[in-house]
Parts: sequence; C-alpha cells; structure tokens
Amino acid sequence: MAVILCYGDSNTHGAKPLTQLGAFDRHAPGDRWPDAMAKVIGQQHTVLSEGLPGRTTVHDDLVEGGMRNGLTVLPAILHSHTPIDLMILMLGTNDLKHRFSVTAFEITRSLERLVQVTRAEGVVKDILLVAPVPVLETGVLRDVFAGAQTRQQGLSEHIAVAADRQACGFFDAGLVAQVSTLDGVHWDAANHQAVGAAMAQTVSARL
Repeated sequence: MAVILCYGDSNTHGAKPLTQLGAFDRHAPGDRWPDAMAKVIGQQHTVLSEGLPGRTTVHDDLVEGGMRNGLTVLPAILHSHTPIDLMILMLGTNDLKHRFSVTAFEITRSLERLVQVTRAEGVVKDILLVAPVPVLETGVLRDVFAGAQTRQQGLSEHIAVAADRQACGFFDAGLVAQVSTLDGVHWDAANHQAVGAAMAQTVSARL
C-alpha cells in the first residue's frame, strides 16, 4: 500500500469558483480531484489531501496571512504523514497574483526549492511535479491576478524541464482541465473529476 500526499492550494482543497470576493465554498467530498483520483487507484493506497487556499510556493502573503507560505509549513506536514511514497506537488497559481509579480521561471525555481527541501527531510520516496491549470483574468479575481496571463506564459514548459532536472515525475493539469470563468482560477466539479482521473493514470504508472 502506497501513501500519496497531495500538496497544493485551493484547487487541491476543493474550493468552488467564487461568485463574490471572500465568499469561499468547497466542493463536497468525492468531487475534489484527490478523492476522484483515490477512487480510481483503489483502496489499497492512502491518498492524503493537504490543500490550503492561497498557498504560495515560497512567499509570505501579508494581505491574506494565514501561514500561506508553502515552504514554511512543508517540513511539518511531511513529518506528520511519514513515510510518504509519493508527493504530488501542485503549487504556483497563487504566485501569479499581482502582489508577488514573479515570472514563470521564478515560480519554477521556487518549486525546485520545495523539491530540494522535501528530499532533505528524507521521508518522501518520490515526487510528481504538476503544472497548474492556466488562470484567466476574469470574474471575481480579475484584479487579484492582474497581468497573470502574461506572467504564466511558458510555465508548464519550465516545470517540465525542472521535473526532468530534479528527477521528478511531471503532469500538466492544463491539458485536462480549465478554470471557471466565474473567477478565472478555480475548477468546477467536472474539471476536478477530469484531473483526478488523469492523475490516477500518471500516479499508477509512477508507483
């Protein structure tokens, strides 16, 4: 039996597309992509979902607060679930917020930093790097992600190269899912199911 840790942000948490700023809601259990993946790969594996809305790769968020720096809390989360056979790392979307103003290359380098820290803790056997679904500057979060569509150009390609460089697996979520036009960031239930089903195939092959 393998232990699989899904480490991500609001889309791993299962946040529904926002219709009003700050009015968060969550998809029901079973409708979130880690649950959909778990259903496909079978009960012989344990799938752990560690998704936090607003989580970045390595940045403190002084606007939203709440320990959203993915690097800061990572070691504690890893050791709380040890031993881990596979960590699925899907972060970078929140780095695209205007307040951080980082490039696709810098986001990728931040993901590599998380990979290095994970390996240094010595409790994870393998890592799958995921390129997040591209965002749209539309709807409720349009101003929060102003300029993101330009900054995210080339992100999946950079992450694919980094995955090869770090000897990680790679999955491009943007090939199987789209964000909702309600807020340009989050996924509806059908897209969660699509990511879960496709991720299950990649994970099964990786295991």
